[in-house]
Amino acid sequence: AAPWFEPYVTPLALAILAALFLAQRGGTARVGALFGPIIVIWFLALAALGGARILHAGEVLAALSPVHAWRMLTEHGAVGFALLGAVVLAVTGGEALYADMGHFGRFPIRLAWFGLVLPALLINYFGQGALLLAEPAAIENPFFLLAPGWALYPLIGLATAATVIASQAVISGAYSITLQAIHLRFLPRMAVRHTSAQERGQIYLPAVNWLLFAGVAGLVVTFKTSSNLAAAYGVAVTGTMVITTLLAYKVARRFGGWGRWRAGAALALFLTVDLAFFSSNLAKVFEGGWFPLAVGAALFAAMTTWRRGRALLAERLAAASAPVDVFLARLKGGATPRVPGTAVFLTSNPRGLPPSLMHNLKHNKVVHERVALVTVETADPPHLAADERFQLTPLSAGFYRLIVRYGFMEEPDLPAALRAGRIPGLPFETMETTYFVSRETLIPTRNSGLPAWREAIFIALSRVSASASEYFRIPPGRVVELGMQIEI
Repeated sequence: AAPWFEPYVTPLALAILAALFLAQRGGTARVGALFGPIIVIWFLALAALGGARILHAGEVLAALSPVHAWRMLTEHGAVGFALLGAVVLAVTGGEALYADMGHFGRFPIRLAWFGLVLPALLINYFGQGALLLAEPAAIENPFFLLAPGWALYPLIGLATAATVIASQAVISGAYSITLQAIHLRFLPRMAVRHTSAQERGQIYLPAVNWLLFAGVAGLVVTFKTSSNLAAAYGVAVTGTMVITTLLAYKVARRFGGWGRWRAGAALALFLTVDLAFFSSNLAKVFEGGWFPLAVGAALFAAMTTWRRGRALLAERLAAASAPVDVFLARLKGGATPRVPGTAVFLTSNPRGLPPSLMHNLKHNKVVHERVALVTVETADPPHLAADERFQLTPLSAGFYRLIVRYGFMEEPDLPAALRAGRIPGLPFETMETTYFVSRETLIPTRNSGLPAWREAIFIALSRVSASASEYFRIPPGRVVELGMQIEI
């Protein structure tokens, strides 16, 4: 529309991105009501533009027959195979639909995809094909050339708005997936801000927000145009397709009750298609496809290192923990003063005594009259019913072992859960309950059980991990943090 504006595209894109990421801290509840209508208008516009062209060249609908695709692959050999790397770009972006709509379940996703998104995209692509049959020179920009001259500027504005909304979907999806990875103990705790009192899924993770902004801004400056990013798109999306197919096989076998042959047949069918697209895109690794592979490898190394490091740390703490029965027998002797109220000691070990309890006793010389040793666990289902939340084991001397469970898509609010649970014998009144959490400072050693490079990653992740009190939404005035140094 304005070729003279080309030098300003990159700075303008960075400005829009900066505004978008800055707006995240305030939440999207206020403007979210506009997102749905705009996206509906966008897809209806795609269908209208494509449909108008199809009416003038209906023969393009012959492409519905898979015979043409088969002939292309068989008659053109390597060229046809290489074209698969470009064909897959027609579906990039669809994965964002699933990333952000996962909050709503299967039906809304299916309804949106089959009822609007897929038909609109197909009609538009067929319309572009019809345009090229009539005007081969339109290959320069077939999408915008579908529109009449008077609609060009409004279409650019609508495309920009749709792109910003799609970017918001990716950002929100990144928050959701990161939070689930934290719950599954693949990432360290991060500060989570709730931006809406009505919508549970409206969250803001500052660390993820600014890391994502830095990465996206770096991509814009490095690659400059979306066409230069085509190889990265292709590798990222087809790699995700392969991984999703493998995970679907696992889910079908473990949770779906599918037999090995039935699940294996489905795996072979989908994996054949996915690997064909993925392998065709691997030819573009040096043209930009290396970027998603590098990011994926870095995230995989960080996540597996964190999980392994936390398991080793838990083993060290469990080995140094005092036997529960010996400790409780000593308390019954009456030598240790007891003070009124309820103490909650957070511990990742559901069997031994938490280090924070021993440190508190060592320094303060007292124990509360009621003590709850609380372990928070993440269950396999996304959400849990109220009767599945708690597992209480009374010990003795006023001590209780309490396991609090959350689904992997739930956001823990420990004080609220304890008050709502109304556990017999354990009143969790706000002003009568004190929470004790430990803050570990890790000291590297040569016998940590991790290679030196993974040990360095684990210690770095531990230093940026948010405190348990902030993560579990414990009121600052009711928490005591006890620091300790641990050699790993």
